[in-house]
Amino acid sequence: MFELRLVEMGLYLCIFEDGHHDNELDGVEVGSYTYFGDFREVIWQRLEGRDWGSRFPTLMNHVDSDGVWTPTECTVLVTELATISEKMERLPPQPLPDTVQQLMVEYSRAPISLADCFIDVDGTPLLDRLIALANAAADADLAIWFQ
Repeated sequence: MFELRLVEMGLYLCIFEDGHHDNELDGVEVGSYTYFGDFREVIWQRLEGRDWGSRFPTLMNHVDSDGVWTPTECTVLVTELATISEKMERLPPQPLPDTVQQLMVEYSRAPISLADCFIDVDGTPLLDRLIALANAAADADLAIWFQ
């Protein structure tokens, strides 16, 4: 008997040298698109007062499946992500969606703040990686590509 399993596509955010897709400078393997959606959902609930994009429009209003954050948007994104990180560090962890819980168990992480609840596929704090990627893109005047 065959078992049909659906594999969800992963979201990879990256910077390419001079915009050419054959020379990658840096990237973050976020996890599944659902995981990224869960991350933004928590931001919407806990930091935006359920008013989507009201405080963090660059992060929240970008379609998560295609396109780029331009170099100008990356500069704004750095500020948004730093604010999110600061606010989430002050909040206690909360029960999280299954996509988040699975990664936390896999890496044996016990979060002490809401910011600790989100990690990339390598077990590194997601907000730290996203801030570093956005900084690198802004400093190099390059876009972040959604792959």
